[in-house]
Amino acid sequence: MSLLEAIVLGLVQGLTEFLPISSTAHLRIAPELFGWRDPGAAYSAVIQLGTVAAVLIYFRKDIVSLVAAFFRGLARREPFGTLEARLAWFVLVGTLPVGIAGLTLKKFIENEFRSLYVISGSLIVLALILLVVEKRASHQRTLADMRWKDGILIGMWQALALIPGASRSGTTLTGGLSLGLKREDAARYSFLLSIPATTLAGVFELKHLLEAETRPSAMALWVGTLVAFASGMAAIAWLLRFLRTRTTLVFVVYRVALGVLLLVLLQTGKLSPMSGAENVEVPGEPGTPPVEKQITD
Repeated sequence: MSLLEAIVLGLVQGLTEFLPISSTAHLRIAPELFGWRDPGAAYSAVIQLGTVAAVLIYFRKDIVSLVAAFFRGLARREPFGTLEARLAWFVLVGTLPVGIAGLTLKKFIENEFRSLYVISGSLIVLALILLVVEKRASHQRTLADMRWKDGILIGMWQALALIPGASRSGTTLTGGLSLGLKREDAARYSFLLSIPATTLAGVFELKHLLEAETRPSAMALWVGTLVAFASGMAAIAWLLRFLRTRTTLVFVVYRVALGVLLLVLLQTGKLSPMSGAENVEVPGEPGTPPVEKQITD
């Protein structure tokens, strides 16, 4: 992987991780359009650590408050006594569904699910669900109104993001809106909920990536992660400002348009559903030309 590829992929990761348009989808699409190899689910998960760092720094006061309230509640034997303590528990409980589903479906996530047909379908379907929820939601509740049921349900919505194209931000935002949360509060909780899941996924995949025979260089990993961090910080600030006064309709339109465009490009042969196939030379019998063998990521 060249440094240009690492920079582009890091920029794509950072800008799309927090917007409800699917970072995984764009990390699959960008290499395909530029004729690069698919970096794979593991590389995508590792550079997500850059966006995790962006959330940690941007919401550092909220995070310190939640962690302190969590342990203070345990010490006082009142684990759910304050709003901050309850939110901390909601984040932990909400992480369980995506963790269980991620371990169960790991092979599919890294292979079959990365088909551009799957991505285009989930882009469109989840966009239409978001549209319906946006139109019918009350947009009246705040984080102070959240209950256990809300934390669990939004966590289940987050598990849907394991399908490339669904968008973790998009599914959790949709889940929060469906429960009547204000757009900014739904987005804020979505950011907090992303921390455990994306951190664990990134650390887990980093181990496997470092053990792989073929992997990006350390420089490519660092550059991609740092660019993802910087662009992720900008994306968080922009989205929170945007949702204070506007709806999610622009993201619905973008997702549908991108999904339809992908289907057209796939049907016309401009893009292939699965990337990573290339021809390599395999030695044949002595005195005969090499034989071509197709390999796939």
